[in-house]
Amino acid sequence: MRIARFSIDGNVAFGAIEGDKQDELVLDIIKGIPFADFELSGTKVPVSKVRLLPPVLPNKVVAFGRNYAEHARELGNEVPDAPFAFFKPSTSVIGPGDEIRYPSFSEEVHHEAELAVVIGRMCREVPRERVKDVIFGYTCANDITARDVQKREKQWARAKGFDSSCPLGPWVETDLDASDLTIQLTVNGQQRQLGRTSEMIHSIEDLIVNISEAMTLLPGDVILTGTPAGVGPLNVGDEVAVTIEGIGTLTNKVVKRG
Repeated sequence: MRIARFSIDGNVAFGAIEGDKQDELVLDIIKGIPFADFELSGTKVPVSKVRLLPPVLPNKVVAFGRNYAEHARELGNEVPDAPFAFFKPSTSVIGPGDEIRYPSFSEEVHHEAELAVVIGRMCREVPRERVKDVIFGYTCANDITARDVQKREKQWARAKGFDSSCPLGPWVETDLDASDLTIQLTVNGQQRQLGRTSEMIHSIEDLIVNISEAMTLLPGDVILTGTPAGVGPLNVGDEVAVTIEGIGTLTNKVVKRG
């Protein structure tokens, strides 16, 4: 099931997406929130008539770096022996079609296409055999990075946590085997990144076991699983699109911070 979060006439709701052709998609509005048992209302609205929002509003975004060997090497980094986590604040999250605002303190902003895992229930110290039980679904993400700031400051809070640095969407796919999916990114229609989730060094199970040993995960929290090789610069005016097999495409445009 594809679950989207959207606004219409000033109201925000969740809905289940029906249909296959982009121009014929409709939303069946969900009664309540989708992280517990829910019912479909039967009230339907065309996707073309709503504004899609970030599919969740996470309490926290836990991101894992250098989780694809070729990406680690392309930046001159060693492949980590254990999962390597950092955080992006909730204020970094934007949705499909929202603008990535080029930060005033950077001159080298890069794209990083990633599979995002959405947590479905409160959990801590999740055993490997129960990881699938705590996953709500999957969505597309773009870990926008001020690369010059990352290199200069070493600590990644500003480089990866600035406003609009975490596009998510367009929706959450709840019924998916994410172990071997194609993940790709284009800039202005030209392919920049292409990989498969099976190339991850540390699996989704590894990542959730690792971070849940340290902290409680809440419904709607997001885990970013790393990016394949091919990261590169974005410029003002660029349109960047992340497409993941079985999920869909997340598209955003880069603009100058006003």
